[in-house]
Amino acid sequence: MSVIVILLLASISVAILFLLAFIWSVRSGQFEDDFSPPSRILFDNETSSQKPTKK
Repeated sequence: MSVIVILLLASISVAILFLLAFIWSVRSGQFEDDFSPPSRILFDNETSSQKPTKK
């Protein structure tokens, strides 16, 4: 029976740590830019600096 209590406390503490990490990441702005990552691949304007060589 004591093993169940220990596992319950361990799982609750891990869940609380993940919740705190999620709250910290939301407050620090990790999820603010939700538009540019999907559209970045569509509007790639970089040109290659090397020209292909003919053989």
